[in-house]
Amino acid sequence: MARTGRLPVGWFAPHSPAMLAIHHAPANALDPPTRRLAVWYDLLSPSAAEVAEVEQLTGLDLPSFAEMQEIEVSSRLGQQGEALAMTAIVMARAETDHPVAAAVTFIVSPTALVTVRYTDPRPFETFGQRLTKAPNLCAASDIAFVTLMEAIVDRIADVLETTSAQIDAVGREVFDRADRARDGDRLEEALQQIGRAGTLLSHLSESIVSLGRAVGYFSSVAAPWLHRETKPHLKTIARDLKSLNDQIGFLSHKTNFLLDATLGLISIEQNTIIKIFTIAAVTFMPPTLVASIYGMNYAHMPELEWTFGYPMALGLMMLSAALPIAYFRRRGWL
Repeated sequence: MARTGRLPVGWFAPHSPAMLAIHHAPANALDPPTRRLAVWYDLLSPSAAEVAEVEQLTGLDLPSFAEMQEIEVSSRLGQQGEALAMTAIVMARAETDHPVAAAVTFIVSPTALVTVRYTDPRPFETFGQRLTKAPNLCAASDIAFVTLMEAIVDRIADVLETTSAQIDAVGREVFDRADRARDGDRLEEALQQIGRAGTLLSHLSESIVSLGRAVGYFSSVAAPWLHRETKPHLKTIARDLKSLNDQIGFLSHKTNFLLDATLGLISIEQNTIIKIFTIAAVTFMPPTLVASIYGMNYAHMPELEWTFGYPMALGLMMLSAALPIAYFRRRGWL
């Protein structure tokens, strides 16, 4: 159910399937909520009525879901009069096996910040909760935008820390294998974990690149309504994004190394199995030859009349099997 209206500072209702949350600037405690200025309009999977309501309240044109999926830079960055419109990729459900990288549109006007999204990244919930303790974070649209960006960057850093620890654990699992009998199962599980880490790093890289473009675009515009402290905060965010991108590059190389190492170990195990079958086949070839000779139906075979003919044939088969095994052991193949 959509929830709309002028609500107290910091009001937020996460995980709602369709929602319009309106956050107001801090004001005198004696002022009624209806007199407070609405600063942040957060639309999660909005209905047509919610979109129309926010457009009427802000005078802005909100993008449709299809328009938010455009990948051209010119479609993701632009202006509506004095307002700056930016669409970036933000991670959601990073802690699950199926992380999502979805487009989020930020529109920052002199009086309001509007966010349109069709997924629920954790930084939006975190930022909404912070507003209940620090209403000044929503004092102006550009301040709210910068603080929300900082929450998104902090979330990316947390996810990278967790992913780095998981990759280290996979490395220990691959190379420090005490239980040799379960190598196949462990390597298969390691491949799955490496694949999930690689997918997550790919989504994070895409998110960082798009967020960097949005921050750079916002910093490059000389808007007279921006507060003096906004630009320095944006420069800090840009530096953080660059350092996180470098960290993703390092973890990607590490993931590729682990992938190659795991595939190499799987190949070694497969070669060992093939080697065992090959040695078994070679070992039983000479006894098979002896048995085949004495299994031929010729009338004149002297050994058929001997008393010890049968034990002799068995002995020849055993000896012909033992000699290859002794040779393999001497060469170190067994």
